[in-house]
Amino acid sequence: MSQLSQRPEKPVVGVSMPHESAVQHVTGAALYTDDLVHRTKDVLHAYPVQVMKAHGRISQLDTGPALAVPGVVRVLTGADVPGVNDAGMKHDEPLFPDTVMFHGHAVAWVLGETLEAARLGAAAVEVDLDEQPSLIALRDAIAAESFHGARPVMLTGDVDAGFADSAHVFSGEFEFSDQEHFYLETHAALALVDESGQVFVQSSTQHPSETQEIVAHVLGLHSHEVTVQCLRMGGGFGGKEMQPHGFAAVAALGARLTGRPVRVRLNRTQDLTMSGKRHGFHAEWRIGFDAEGRIQALEATLTADGGWSLDLSEPVVARALCHIDNTYWIPNARVAGRIARTNKVSNTAFRGFGGPQGMLVIEDIMGRCAPLLGLDPMELRERNFYRPGQGQTTPYGQPVTHSERISTVWQQVCADGRVADRHREIAAFNAAHPNTKRGLAVTGIKFGISFNLTAFNQGGALVLIYKDGSVLINHGGTEMGQGLHTKMLQVAATTLGIPLHKVRLAPTRTDKVPNTSATAASAGADLNGAAVKNACEQLRERLLRVAGGRLGTNASDVRIVEGVARALGGDEELAWDDLVRTAYLQRVQLSAAGFYRTEGLHWDAKAFRGSPFKYFSYGAAAAEVEVDGFTGAYRVRRVDIVHDVGDSLSPMIDIGQVEGGFVQGAGWLTLEDMRWDTGDGPGRGRLLTQAASTYKLPSFSEMPEEFHVRLLENATEEGAVYGSKAVGEPPLMLAFSVREALRQAAAAFGPAGVSVELASPATPEAVYWAIEASRRATGSPNGHPGDGFATGAGRTGAAALSGA
Repeated sequence: MSQLSQRPEKPVVGVSMPHESAVQHVTGAALYTDDLVHRTKDVLHAYPVQVMKAHGRISQLDTGPALAVPGVVRVLTGADVPGVNDAGMKHDEPLFPDTVMFHGHAVAWVLGETLEAARLGAAAVEVDLDEQPSLIALRDAIAAESFHGARPVMLTGDVDAGFADSAHVFSGEFEFSDQEHFYLETHAALALVDESGQVFVQSSTQHPSETQEIVAHVLGLHSHEVTVQCLRMGGGFGGKEMQPHGFAAVAALGARLTGRPVRVRLNRTQDLTMSGKRHGFHAEWRIGFDAEGRIQALEATLTADGGWSLDLSEPVVARALCHIDNTYWIPNARVAGRIARTNKVSNTAFRGFGGPQGMLVIEDIMGRCAPLLGLDPMELRERNFYRPGQGQTTPYGQPVTHSERISTVWQQVCADGRVADRHREIAAFNAAHPNTKRGLAVTGIKFGISFNLTAFNQGGALVLIYKDGSVLINHGGTEMGQGLHTKMLQVAATTLGIPLHKVRLAPTRTDKVPNTSATAASAGADLNGAAVKNACEQLRERLLRVAGGRLGTNASDVRIVEGVARALGGDEELAWDDLVRTAYLQRVQLSAAGFYRTEGLHWDAKAFRGSPFKYFSYGAAAAEVEVDGFTGAYRVRRVDIVHDVGDSLSPMIDIGQVEGGFVQGAGWLTLEDMRWDTGDGPGRGRLLTQAASTYKLPSFSEMPEEFHVRLLENATEEGAVYGSKAVGEPPLMLAFSVREALRQAAAAFGPAGVSVELASPATPEAVYWAIEASRRATGSPNGHPGDGFATGAGRTGAAALSGA
């Protein structure tokens, strides 16, 4: 076992414990960025001047009327920027634009003594616009060939030969929806400037170092003149990886120009209309199977709706391509990716970061093609799993390690969920109930862990031990409710060999740990945990030498367990506090900077080949649904999950992440129906679902009536911190099981062998149309390809599946 993954005697990792801030969360004592405003003197409030048109060039911007509003102090425009007028890393996101690129684009910001004064001032700003044509719908952008950014192609094997050898070839297209992050805390920043001109920004950001970088270049400063702190976030889900930078820059610019603290906090409507979403995708595909239903070839084009600027669209598309195989070996593939440029908000990172979109395409294909091949969908999926010992690689060339876990989690979830027995029970139920049907589906996941950009796979930490034996840790990760800080406390206590109460964690700050990567890609615990462990190991080695001197033995023969140092085979003890005090008196350094870089990664973005991921996380879910044939309304009766997190650092935290990720995925696939005004009227480009009243989020009523989650046992991951695996993103894709169960239930309303096309999100309306299509379909009981199509009139407007 590697040093990184090996656990010492009586570790604190692996113990179930509550979130480190759970008490503060539930009592309301936890502070978030905007709470700090009330502890800050003379704060000015910023309010955006939004232009409610989808596209047009600004011909005149008159701020004079705003300055006449009582309480307005200043209006910020592009002329005030001393550095670079850009809020993005691609230099395609002007902070103060001269061209409106989406409905609700902010072109100026008003600073007021009160929020109401700033709001009235913003309403008084006069903007003249020369309107220009706009592209709102993804299909319209594709038709207009409106693309930007890289257009990668992933190629493996001989695709033409693969199709020539296929007994069955099917083709189709599929368009599926975007998703709003809807974190509880909206975007917020509070900036102030000290007596020497140093800028300090409190920001609700997943990437403090990049927020620091953007603020510095907008202000024309160096990074060491800007400090960014993230106390905690009320949710992020990727929506605060890139998007907070501009809001922090506005606050910082206002503070520099006025000498007073400036607060930016979006209300919910502003957050929904100004910040990016999960990328909606359009997919065209063709797939070939042999006579036994094994995939021979896949050809596909995935088009992401990038919105008006690139943001993180390029790596999102790259990850989508890297995950289109999911758990299936595809020997011959040609998959192209591209980014449509539309006049909508700039879409951004969202939990899974393109992985869900790529995996959804292949899972939709499997669900649609199984009846046409005369196979049960579970059987088709199993036949195509990656197999150990076969020398199989992903379409981009990475060996699939621990591929046996794909079958292991699948078999365990089938056993735990009594899947075979329930299939028989469901068949009997469906036969007896003509207007209500049930469906049960099992799906698996394989998700790569690491940033696609190799340079981001590094983490840092700073650990301080004080004379009284107390320990303070700083690391580069941010806490958005996911429990990262809890795990880091457990890692530090385990490595030092002390009780958890001895360790405290400081807020994430750029002046403590520099050049950090975003807390994203599910890599927070891997990178920062290994960095914290590295720093604590340095300190432990120093303290072991001190303890060896006191105990009269070699340092290598000393163990620190539960806060007591002992020599192997000896009875003498040295308490932790006494050991630390002795080290201080001997002038031993009691602070250490830790660092970690993920080894074994290599990636050629142009060739689209390499091993971009440290390892893969695996999981399987079985979901059962019941559908009303009159309305399409449904309920999730039961969900069983087995998920691979390696050796869990904190089991209760990880189970919570699995549950939360699954529910968020189910929301994306079944409930969250974003609507945009695509008409030619004055509201063209407007987001129509601007509130929780019109954008349906998962609630208690959508939770599975039975929900069973189990972590895979005996699953140590070599080369990861204490044998653990990432947990943040992979569980979201377990929700494919719910969508596939809905497909099964809709098919049950028609004859045997019906291939059901189901829109995404599979809202009750979409399910109803799928049911109606099933009822009208001609069955394919013998599994002859080309028969039995059921094409519902879902909002995605996907074309009918075609067979050859």
